[in-house]
Amino acid sequence: MHEGMPAGTPQKMAAERDGENLSRERLILMILAAVQFTTIVDFMIVMPLGPQLMRTLEIGPAEFGLIVSSYTFAAGAAGLVASSIVDRFARRTTFMVLYAGFLLGTLCCGLATAYPTLVLARIVTGAFGGILGGMAMTIVGDVFPEHRRGRATGSLMVGFSLATVAGVPLGLYLGTNYGWQVPFFVLVLGGLPALVLTPCALPRLDAHIRQTHAHPLRSLVATFSRPNHLNAFALMIVLMVAGFSVFPYMSAYFVSNLGMTEEQLPWIFIVGGALTLVAAPLIGRLADRFGKLTVYRIITPFSALIFLLITHLPAVGVVAIVSIYGALMVCNVGRMIAALALMTGSVEPHERGGFLSANSSVQHIASGLAASIGGLIISQAPDGKLEHFGTVGWIAAAATLASLWLAGRVHILPAQPVSAAEVSLIAAEASVDVGEPLLGTIE
Repeated sequence: MHEGMPAGTPQKMAAERDGENLSRERLILMILAAVQFTTIVDFMIVMPLGPQLMRTLEIGPAEFGLIVSSYTFAAGAAGLVASSIVDRFARRTTFMVLYAGFLLGTLCCGLATAYPTLVLARIVTGAFGGILGGMAMTIVGDVFPEHRRGRATGSLMVGFSLATVAGVPLGLYLGTNYGWQVPFFVLVLGGLPALVLTPCALPRLDAHIRQTHAHPLRSLVATFSRPNHLNAFALMIVLMVAGFSVFPYMSAYFVSNLGMTEEQLPWIFIVGGALTLVAAPLIGRLADRFGKLTVYRIITPFSALIFLLITHLPAVGVVAIVSIYGALMVCNVGRMIAALALMTGSVEPHERGGFLSANSSVQHIASGLAASIGGLIISQAPDGKLEHFGTVGWIAAAATLASLWLAGRVHILPAQPVSAAEVSLIAAEASVDVGEPLLGTIE
């Protein structure tokens, strides 16, 4: 130590460095949470705006279904490409390019004045936004050590919580009162600060570039050649068919058939989101205690029953609609958490990255197909009411029950522990399933 240097200076310097690192980590988490918030709201807001879009663009259920599915198809295709090449670039550069492209697509959604341009804008938005969730998960794994990753995950979940409880209702309020384009403009303005701060807060994260990577096609073939992987993909497809054949059309159904006003629609998201905030951690703990498959088999029949109930409702009051929808969200978040825990344990650790990227793509593509199928079945009567919605409800219930058999075919590999942070992030990745923002850490 130099003469005259105050005692304890090295300790003070170390403490200052630790403080700077913690401040930087907090800023990184704020940026990632803000990005997750904008991507989730951007995707989910289209569904409750269905009545407005169908009215102002003069389109039917089939055309509206394509607006929803175009995003998911683009996200699925982009995810397949990204799963084989994304590790060849620095994380920060990839993250900024993806988020800039997502904001540009969102801006184009707000500028769209006709149905074809809106569909094209949703394709652009989905191609970039569909990969951002996986990139956020990757950055958390690269930046935070294992002993702090759980806490980082919990902080990241704030973006999903706010998107469901506040973001979607606020966006719906703006769209209802000022035009359906306004929520997209607000999302772009709200997302720009995160984009500007990213190069200041996020390190390059490029150490992985110097590693040897397998040929992209070889990685993709390996991911889709494991029987256990295929069982997990089949389970995800059936889950998406059950959810996305119904959820995109619920807002239009509530307004046109059940008599809700567009001003009352935010309540289904406020109440449903609040219920999932409470239910998700509880169900996660139950799944760990009693077994993922056991919890899945208990919750799934209730989910099928509520699908039938909500798609065959007579004209009931708003309180009843909100209550039943909230129960459906709780059941769906429960079965999704258990299913994702099963899928995560079904893959070898060294293959988990490619598997999860591929699983995300399968999820997006399946949800897009389900939304398209629902739009083809549902029709609109001259008085504006939706017809054959009950038929779609039967399809959703049948798919839900079929998933019971598929879940039993997904085998958890021995000695493959999955951390709470890992499952929570994967669950968050699956939050694109409408009404199923999987919040909270599975402990």
